[in-house]
Amino acid sequence: MTRIASIHRVPMRHPGDVSGVAALIEDGLDPAGIVAILGKTEGNGCVNDFTRAYAVQALSVLLAGRMGMTPEAVAERVAMVMSGGTEGGLSPHFIVVSVGETSAPPMRALAIGIAFTRDFAPEEIGRMAQVNATADAVRAAMAEAAIDDVHYVQVKCPLLTSERIAEAEARGATVTTHDTYHSMGLSRGASALGVALALGEAATVSDAAIGTDTSLFSGCASCSAGVELTRNEIVVFGNSPAWAGDLTIAHAVMQDGIDLPAIHDALRGAGLDPGGGQLAPDQAARLVALLAKAEPSTSGRIRGNRHIMNDDSDINATRHARALVGGVAAAATGRTDLFISGGAEHQGPDGGGPVAVIARKP
Repeated sequence: MTRIASIHRVPMRHPGDVSGVAALIEDGLDPAGIVAILGKTEGNGCVNDFTRAYAVQALSVLLAGRMGMTPEAVAERVAMVMSGGTEGGLSPHFIVVSVGETSAPPMRALAIGIAFTRDFAPEEIGRMAQVNATADAVRAAMAEAAIDDVHYVQVKCPLLTSERIAEAEARGATVTTHDTYHSMGLSRGASALGVALALGEAATVSDAAIGTDTSLFSGCASCSAGVELTRNEIVVFGNSPAWAGDLTIAHAVMQDGIDLPAIHDALRGAGLDPGGGQLAPDQAARLVALLAKAEPSTSGRIRGNRHIMNDDSDINATRHARALVGGVAAAATGRTDLFISGGAEHQGPDGGGPVAVIARKP
């Protein structure tokens, strides 16, 4: 038997609405085959975005009933990557990732690798311990899934809270920062550099480079930090000659938030024809998922023109960035149910980020 991946994109009415996932199961999707669920929830994407935990809880309860296990056991087995923030016209949705078996012969097709790190102590977040553990987990996921062509590595990583900081310091440990929001960026950055090490995109990494050396980055990493976990949960998307199916994945790296040509390159790489503009309906129907990272440039400029994303005290910069990149990607695809994640530290060049496309082969 040959492994085969399936990807289903379903809408949500609110972060706890798992009716779309339930309908997939009722229509025949084997819940035991679900290995990951990615979600875009309508929270603020910051430290106190509990829409992510709400969605994880709702999904865990749903799957527990279908799989005959506890919600806690489900959360240990299924990678649940919730990314908060659907600013602009982005639509809240879940992406359900499942792996099954088929009698079809192997061919080069979409393959999925899943791995989890150990739980991190607060003082390890944003440091080399997180980098190295992530690199090891990515390598393990690639090996288990026989992936030789990686295009996107989705990581859900933890962050620091005041409680976690106090617990570490009570033991005499020192954390990377007392700014809980800044800890999100350091955790994302350390995770992304772990991906870069695993994929050979970086030769060496040091504690001093995390969050500072923008020349070090992965063109495939997408990392999202949340309060709802203390380990890294990793989903490797790639192509493998050992899998079967009609899905394929490709990616490109956006150099800035309006890099439409990079999105077109990713679409073409997955076999879709944007025609220099927006996907025609027949092409859009073959688009299974678009996943991208968004980050305001630290220079405060896009192609020489000033932006105010980093200076707005009312709206967080990552929220601006998600809306910007989401608009460009929606214009390219004719869809708004796109997985656009903010906070791209070491994920693509400064101000840019990876964009991946999963599509059905013609």
